[in-house]
Amino acid sequence: MIIKSTHIYLVLFLAIFLNSCKKNQDKKEVTPVVNFEIVQNFYLEHINESLVYIDSLAMFPSESTEAKTLFTKLRNAFKKAEPYASYLNPEVGHRANGPALPVLTDDTQRVLHPIGLQKIEESIYEGDVSNSVYQEEIRLTKGLLSVLKKNIENRKLTPQRFFVATHQQLFRIISLGISGFDTPVSQLGIKESAISLESLQFVYENSIQSTIKSKDEKLDTEFRDNISKAVNFIKQNDDFNTFDRYTFIRDYMNPITKNWVAIRKESDIWEPIQTTPFNFDAPTFFEENSFNVNFFTQPNNRNPSEKQIELGKKLFFDPQLSSGGKMACATCHIPEKGYADGLTVSLDNSGKGLQRNTPTLINTALQQSFFWDGRSATLLDQISSVFLNPQEFDTNVHQFSNEILKDTTYYKLFQDAFGCVSTKNTDVIKAISSYVSTLNGFNSKFDKNIRGEEATFTEEEKLGLNLFMGKALCATCHFMPLTNGTVPPFFKETEKEVIGVPETSANKQLDDDLGFYWKYKSELHYGMFKTPTVRNAELTSPYMHNGVYKTLEEVIDFYNKGGGAGLGFDLPHQTLPFDNLELTEKEQKALIAYIKTLNDVPVETY
Repeated sequence: MIIKSTHIYLVLFLAIFLNSCKKNQDKKEVTPVVNFEIVQNFYLEHINESLVYIDSLAMFPSESTEAKTLFTKLRNAFKKAEPYASYLNPEVGHRANGPALPVLTDDTQRVLHPIGLQKIEESIYEGDVSNSVYQEEIRLTKGLLSVLKKNIENRKLTPQRFFVATHQQLFRIISLGISGFDTPVSQLGIKESAISLESLQFVYENSIQSTIKSKDEKLDTEFRDNISKAVNFIKQNDDFNTFDRYTFIRDYMNPITKNWVAIRKESDIWEPIQTTPFNFDAPTFFEENSFNVNFFTQPNNRNPSEKQIELGKKLFFDPQLSSGGKMACATCHIPEKGYADGLTVSLDNSGKGLQRNTPTLINTALQQSFFWDGRSATLLDQISSVFLNPQEFDTNVHQFSNEILKDTTYYKLFQDAFGCVSTKNTDVIKAISSYVSTLNGFNSKFDKNIRGEEATFTEEEKLGLNLFMGKALCATCHFMPLTNGTVPPFFKETEKEVIGVPETSANKQLDDDLGFYWKYKSELHYGMFKTPTVRNAELTSPYMHNGVYKTLEEVIDFYNKGGGAGLGFDLPHQTLPFDNLELTEKEQKALIAYIKTLNDVPVETY
């Protein structure tokens, strides 16, 4: 009887257990099914619409009122298609809506004349172009749009593509749309930002909204309300010069990006990826961890261990790395000076002046070009060049220096970092690179205020930010929020510019340093230099590649006058998009006040 009862209980237990397992299994197997067909058709519809408008544009002279009207409609249609079109083909997307500058091809060394929407914009709004040239610009730009159309037609929109493309577009609004980079002449970018947000709401409502609403109705309502608020804010103040970018980012865009992160997670159709510049879990683009350092790092040195970084730090400060035992990385990159050295130009291993000024190492890992003339494509190569330079470390990259092993603590450090004591300096260089990659600072007064953690920004500092991203056009080269020249949202290249830096602060003669000209010997690159970060600028004077200016006031005055061309130098290929900024004294002071809020030397962590 007892055995029978036990048997019955066992059968019941197994039935309940199996039923429970089945329910759990069923629960695990239930994944949201989202149809992106409407969204893909939306992108396709508007790239087609842009092709219709560009055909219509060709029917009117560039100086006509009709041309401006059609150009505006063309750009509006393109902005609706841009997220997916440019995601699928970044190179063509950037050419279609990138700077109106000539391009030198790597393979044939041919100079390609500027084309794309920004070049057409120049022809329409500035004039002084023949009809034949104008028609050719339209024809070539139409070709770019046609390529983008084929990409949209032939590549299915998936959850991964949808979320990455949307993330990129949100970043475009902040870094390119409201800064004037997209539309430097017509200044349509503010209004276009509203169109991008309205498009985001449409694609959301026609794809994943039902899933989100069923899981978190409050999130759905909040997201759509935040988009409406942001769009209304733009429509109430769409003037380029007076638009309050500080308030727009902090109070309107940041809530939207926070919602979007939550929506992506709630949708449960996303597979985490580590191959893009973004940390998709960062709630805004202004967090300490908004950027994925591994994206900018060579594959053979990604995800370094803490022990490797610890070793790199010790090596960074060790003069025994150099042949004379007198020069360390920290000789020119001093932490107390913002990892610069405060000198006009760097000093060599004999104490004599080198050619150029020492740049900061803070956030240096988040770029795709190193040295002022861009001669190194990676941080590892940049450090290797210092080792090999007879005027600096003057050592062999492949021959390990036993001098540093006189410090016996290195034996354990190398063992912990690499499993053995190295036999060549390549491991030393990797360790130093790993340490330098930790020198990132995103906790400045600006960062804390734009994230809403503090409310300490003065009215002058707010004006300065709005000028930096607006009238002063700083952010069209020093892209927010990194403020360097690494081009968003793909971050595959770091821009170089011809700005016409003078030889002395008297501004009488052009400096004779050729810069990036070394690579192709093209006149386009004469006097071209990498765009550095503006972060920590107050701490890293003097300024420019030759250290010609001692103060920020001198730097702002130089730009306000229109760079070298504004000073009267013959610079047919200057890349600054202006002649004279016409900043008032009050505005120049405000700009400097804002730049000073970007100070943030990282605290030592190892």
